[in-house]
Amino acid sequence: MNSLKEFAQSLLPRSLYRSLLVPYHAGWSFVSAARYGFPANKLVVIGVTGTKGKSSVTEMITSVLEEAGHTVVVSSTIHFKVGTETRPNLYKMTLPGRGFIQKLLHEGVTKGATHAVIELTSESALQYRHLFLSLNALVFTNLEKEHIESHGSMEKYFAAKFRLGKALARSSKRPRAIVANAESEYGKRFLALPVESQIPFALSDALDAVHSENQVAFVYKDTPFQIPQPGNFSIRNALATIKLGEFLDISPKVSAAALTKLDRIPGRAERIEAGQEFLAIVDYAHTPDSLKALYDAYSSKRKICVLGNTGGGRDTWKRPEMGAIADELCAEVILTNEDPYDESPEKIVNEMAAGMNREPRIIMNRREAIAEALRLAKKGDAVLITGKGTDPYIMEAHGKKTPWSDAQVVREELHKLP
Repeated sequence: MNSLKEFAQSLLPRSLYRSLLVPYHAGWSFVSAARYGFPANKLVVIGVTGTKGKSSVTEMITSVLEEAGHTVVVSSTIHFKVGTETRPNLYKMTLPGRGFIQKLLHEGVTKGATHAVIELTSESALQYRHLFLSLNALVFTNLEKEHIESHGSMEKYFAAKFRLGKALARSSKRPRAIVANAESEYGKRFLALPVESQIPFALSDALDAVHSENQVAFVYKDTPFQIPQPGNFSIRNALATIKLGEFLDISPKVSAAALTKLDRIPGRAERIEAGQEFLAIVDYAHTPDSLKALYDAYSSKRKICVLGNTGGGRDTWKRPEMGAIADELCAEVILTNEDPYDESPEKIVNEMAAGMNREPRIIMNRREAIAEALRLAKKGDAVLITGKGTDPYIMEAHGKKTPWSDAQVVREELHKLP
């Protein structure tokens, strides 16, 4: 199928090819939804979108719903889940196509699920995979500079995201809610959607916030919260979750109980423990904003940072910026290979190094880079390995996919330390 699409793309003008994709993708969505009996109509469906924080918010919402006694279907970058059954997302895309989500929702309905939490991207919206999801609510986390070369501009990137908001407005479900980041100008535009509940969240909603490298604590509506992830980004993610919970008649106390237990979100500020005297953190941070937010969460630590640049052939603008952020905030910087696709990995790394004032360590073998970072760490340090998160492959030239897990490699290399 992919080779046929590539052949058609090579023959047809780009504009004509793209126009033909509209009925192709929309048709897949309709036919698959009809085939499975429009399963979204039988569930409370919550979409989660934004540049950053989608997976974390999806996991938080799922935890709260389960604490409230619901059986949940989950589709995210991290995994697919129906009730207690889970399997990793190995597709290298957040929301797979060709009717995947309708089949998953149908599976949930047949197994007694009541709710679904679906991580939605701009790419999935452009390919009409969000159609027939019958949203009850949509959570918008933020919109930061990313995918600009793909979309063409920030406004076009927003327009792709906003398709999801329009889908919420068209939904026949009642009541509907938009939960959006009021600190974002784009969030304010989401909050203008014509639905029954417009629910803003902002960092100022969390009172008496206390930070450490392992958690954040705050008070919301006289309810104390302890979130076992660091940083202001974790507070915002939690607030989005708590406020959605209130829309679904779940009290802050239930949300607090659920979020306190959520001590591990795979690939999202994930602590890897093997008895070492320093922190080893694996995180998906792959934009300048998310990278800085992660580093700021460990501001009191001496940081040893391993990073590359997610996705060869795209978002080349961010390479020197990410190098500059690591240069400023990390005691040691190791640049390494990530997902070069058909681009030269050495070229990618050199473009990152161009944003730095000092000469970084460059170790192209990702395992060796991680091992070196762990060897350099001293008691009390933080080793921060970013860019891959739970990505299951290193994507290389000519379609080669090398199976990979940052977390597993960190565990293996920690056990090799003396």
